[in-house]
Amino acid sequence: MSATFLKSIPFNRTHVSGNELGYLTEAVRQGFTCGDGPFTRRATGLLKETTGAKEALLTSSCTHALEMSALLLGLQPGDEVIMPSFTFVSTANAYALRGAVPVFADCRPDTLNVDERLLEAAVTDRTRAVVVVHYAGVACEMEAIGELCERRGLTLIEDNAHGLGGSYRGRPLGSFGRMAAQSFHATKNVQCGEGGALLLNDAALIGRAEIIREKGTDRSRFYRGQVDKYRWVDIGSSYLLSDVLAAQLTAQLESFGTIQSRRHAVWHRYHEELGDWAAENGISQPVLPEGCDHPAHLYHLLFPDPENRQAFIGHLADRGVQAVFHYQPLHAAPAGLRYGRAAPGGCPVTERAADRLVRLPLFPDMDDADTARVIDATRTYGVR
Repeated sequence: MSATFLKSIPFNRTHVSGNELGYLTEAVRQGFTCGDGPFTRRATGLLKETTGAKEALLTSSCTHALEMSALLLGLQPGDEVIMPSFTFVSTANAYALRGAVPVFADCRPDTLNVDERLLEAAVTDRTRAVVVVHYAGVACEMEAIGELCERRGLTLIEDNAHGLGGSYRGRPLGSFGRMAAQSFHATKNVQCGEGGALLLNDAALIGRAEIIREKGTDRSRFYRGQVDKYRWVDIGSSYLLSDVLAAQLTAQLESFGTIQSRRHAVWHRYHEELGDWAAENGISQPVLPEGCDHPAHLYHLLFPDPENRQAFIGHLADRGVQAVFHYQPLHAAPAGLRYGRAAPGGCPVTERAADRLVRLPLFPDMDDADTARVIDATRTYGVR
């Protein structure tokens, strides 16, 4: 049968676990649709169980969780925050909004995570924090990075948008930094359309984080009966997630084990059945260092050059399969040049990886036939 008559396979399709509609209806009927309602409490409890965080504050996006971390740092104009160039713009925006300078470090050629060996050279007397991003949910080298931050007096923050359910040497991702940001965007393993969370692993931050999240007021303390009125006591913004979205998130978190099982099945089939083809064509598959358990967030391939990358994407599209590229280097972006700077040595590995990377479809509702179609379409491509 021609690919024209087959259903197309998108890069992503949002998964519905089964309880979302019932929980959404319950949230609306109970009349508590703003933030910090009953479903927020349920989702928060599940998230803390998964990550081991001392506290988890649901937010309207991972971007807002990162902005909260910048506020909690008390950044001043000219302070520097080291981060990978190979990441989403929110990682940099959160700190640039406070007047800080993002310092973009290069990535490792194997995992595409920030290269821990380059971080020391990027530290100056203005450096306040290091932000790591666990690309594809594969852990950065947290032992080395944590040692550097402790020795140099820097705050470690995890952008864990990809990493929920992943671990490093048996410890959950999101538990290493003083703070960590989670994403529940529609493209993530667990999603509520738009949403996020700030994980707090330092109890000293919890009180002020609640205030920042509640528009700079002590409203949370008021509802706990700790004060007789709530007032404006600090800077902040409206970072709360609606309890309606928290209801959807609760259903997803309750089904996390099933979601992960399905995603891992697709990931491992790609990895096993594309191995020979990748080796024959000089294409790199994902690398999993020892001690890194990943959550099957995405499956990527690195082609020898940009021309083959683009030809491959077109090749799959002709066969009804949507594959996509990913991050573009922040250090070379217009805003990156304006608000930040590259670390010493630049980011040549990032530049090369960004031009060659392709992500294959991966979502829980891919059946065996869908997965086979992607694999078959992939293996019919030969590097030119």
